[in-house]
Amino acid sequence: MSIIGRLQRYAQLGALAGRVGATLVTRRSGPDGGEDPSLRQRAEDLARTLGRMRGAAMKMGQSLSIAADHFDLAPELRTALGALHAQGEPIPFDRIRGTVEAQLGAPIDALFATFDPSPLGTASLAQAHAATLPDGRPVVVKVLHDGVEEAVEADLSMLAALPAVLRAAGRPALQLEPILKELRAHLHEELDYAREAENIDAFVAIYGDDPRVRVPRVVRERSSARVLTLDHLPGRPLDVFVAVASKEARARAAHTLGELFFEQTFRHRLLHADPHPGNFLFEPDGRVGLLDFGCVKRFSAASVGGYARIVRGSLDGDRVGALRGVQAFGAWEGAMDDAAADTLWAFCQGAVAPWRDGVYEVSEATPSLVRTLGEPAEALARHTEIVPPPDVVMLHRTVAGVYALGRRLGATAAWGSVAAPHLAAAIAAAPLPTDADDAARRA
Repeated sequence: MSIIGRLQRYAQLGALAGRVGATLVTRRSGPDGGEDPSLRQRAEDLARTLGRMRGAAMKMGQSLSIAADHFDLAPELRTALGALHAQGEPIPFDRIRGTVEAQLGAPIDALFATFDPSPLGTASLAQAHAATLPDGRPVVVKVLHDGVEEAVEADLSMLAALPAVLRAAGRPALQLEPILKELRAHLHEELDYAREAENIDAFVAIYGDDPRVRVPRVVRERSSARVLTLDHLPGRPLDVFVAVASKEARARAAHTLGELFFEQTFRHRLLHADPHPGNFLFEPDGRVGLLDFGCVKRFSAASVGGYARIVRGSLDGDRVGALRGVQAFGAWEGAMDDAAADTLWAFCQGAVAPWRDGVYEVSEATPSLVRTLGEPAEALARHTEIVPPPDVVMLHRTVAGVYALGRRLGATAAWGSVAAPHLAAAIAAAPLPTDADDAARRA
């Protein structure tokens, strides 16, 4: 991207930030209490702009859509931004054909028996098309957008200024640099189709024969650095599934999403970390199809073990154990201050509410947990010795996304019981020196 191109994109992003703010603070309904047509128009304009810009800007729109679920933002905003999960502004088919043929070294008609010129969806980084192989196997062909690498770099360079802004505001201890480094690394990974193919292979090894979930397989002879060809999975998008599926099927899908999060995080340490609605398909019986493996987070045993101790201690009312987990997770710098420990403990107690023993309903009829944690989170941010480690970025992004999906589906389960064996496995895989002392005292 040229210097002029970067400056133009910076100007677009700056104007966009103002429009996002204006749209978020606008009243939620029209004069008669119904939908506000002017807000709907602004939200749709905002979604179109984000869809045209693609890159990290479009991903911001997807994140705002999830935020709309959590924070009771205007339904007009959620509806308009929700379209970004499946459909940004399409790339003309001639350009798609040119990329596919250049990357795979043959005419598209020789590579595929059929290739639908209309996209299945246009996402922030790529466009997907339905096709069939010469042997009749249905596939999806993902093609990276031309110039998306430069767009992502331009967006990330804008984000890189945030730590300096916060330092000027007197908030140096938030230490955003490691978090932004984590975000940058994962966005770069999403542009690497060879790595995504490896991620898919890892998930196929775990879930290839699992009746709860489907994972597509890679067609390597039709894949390259900018083209990724995968099995075409059956299933419906979230909105359609919620509208037509039985209550039992919706509950089964929600339960599966919760189980997958616990298994991936605490047992496999391999997390599908981009849980927006466009990355899932749902079959009539509630079986879940996983899509898009560009953003996959790998954890160390020590990191996941520390996080599991925070959760386990919070569920059990074991403050000492939870705070040890905070230190093992790398979220506490220096000596423990009593006031900070009190604030952190209060936050943890609220955060684990869905995981306590007993049945907990996650639905749009119940208050959003993320919203209710707003004040405790603000209180926590005032304690500079508590520093979120980089691992928390993708972990909490996934927690929030899965929770938002659960609210849409209507998830009711004894989540503490679902989580318990996976928390125990993570803690056992990363023992602390204090564990032996605790065991001796119990004996």
